[in-house]
Amino acid sequence: MSTVSEKLVIGFDLGGTKMAAGLIDGRLNLIDSVQTRTPTESQNNLLAGIAAMVKDLASRAPSPVAAIGFGIPSMIDQKRGRAVMSVNVPLADFDFVDYFRRELELPVFIDNDANLAALAEVRAGAAKGVSEVIMITMGTGIGGGIIVNGKVYRGSVGSAAELGHMVIDVNGPKCQGSCENYGCFETLASGTAMHRYAHEAAGQYSDSALAKAKAAGEKLDGSLLSRLALENDAAALSVFEKIGFYTGVGITSLVNIFNPEVFVVGGGLIKAGELILGPAREFLLKRGLKPNRDVVRIVPAHFGVEAGMFGAACLAFDGLEGRL
Repeated sequence: MSTVSEKLVIGFDLGGTKMAAGLIDGRLNLIDSVQTRTPTESQNNLLAGIAAMVKDLASRAPSPVAAIGFGIPSMIDQKRGRAVMSVNVPLADFDFVDYFRRELELPVFIDNDANLAALAEVRAGAAKGVSEVIMITMGTGIGGGIIVNGKVYRGSVGSAAELGHMVIDVNGPKCQGSCENYGCFETLASGTAMHRYAHEAAGQYSDSALAKAKAAGEKLDGSLLSRLALENDAAALSVFEKIGFYTGVGITSLVNIFNPEVFVVGGGLIKAGELILGPAREFLLKRGLKPNRDVVRIVPAHFGVEAGMFGAACLAFDGLEGRL
C-alpha cells in the first residue's frame, strides 16, 4: 500500500479572473497543470467548468488521484463543507464538498484560497518553518491568510481572515462584487483598484506614455504599468505609489494586530515587486507600532501566483492524513 507521500492529489485554485489546477505529489512537485479563465456568468457554468477541468487533469495522471483540495475565494462554513458567499465569483449558499464528492467520486477538501496560499508558503515557501505569519494575495480582490502557532487560523466556523474586507477608509468607494461595504482594503489596493487608478492617471497626465497607451487602445494591465514605471513614466509611477500606499495601510493595521514574524504578499500584482512593496514598507515604518514594525519581514510569495494551488494540495494531503 502506498504512503500518503507517494500519492498524487489535485490542488485547485479558484480565482475571480482565472482558475488553475495542478497534479502534485507528496513532495510538492508539480507533475502537470492546467489554467483557464474563470466562468463567472453563473454558478452552474462555474461548477461545470471546475468539474471539466479536474476530470481532464485527472485523466492525464500517471496514477490514480487520491484526493482534491480546493481553494475558493469564499466565506466558508468548514464544518459543513459549504461555500456561504463569495465576492468575486458566483458561488453562494452551496454545499461544495458534497457536490464535488459526488461529481468527482473522490475525497474533497475546501478552504479559503488565501488560507491555502499562506499554508503553502509556511510549508515550503517564503515563510517556511515560521509559526506566526500573515499573508495577503493581491489579484482581482485581496485575500488573506493567518497562521498562528504554525496552523491556519479559520475562526469559529471556518470563515476567518477576510482581510481584503477590512475597512481602511470609512468614506472610501463602494466595494466590488457582492460586498456591500465601503472603503475595503481590496477596493483600494487590488488589481481592480489598479485598473481604476491607471485610467484616472492617464487622464491626469495627458502627455504621459500611459495616456498614449490608453489612446492607442492598449490594455492598461500590470505588465504595461510595470514596464512604464521602470521607464520612469510619471503616470505609471503614480499608480504604484497609490497602490503601495494603501497596501501599506492594510499591512500596518495587520502587523499592529497580529505581530507576525513574516508578512507574505502574493497574487498577480506582486509581479510588480518593489514598486508596491517599497511604498508599503515606507508606510509601515512611519505608522507601525514598535516592536511589531521592527521585527516583521515583508516578503514576496515564493510560489507566486501558484501559491493557492500548492496550498490546496497541502490541504488534500492533510485531509488524507486526518490532520484537518
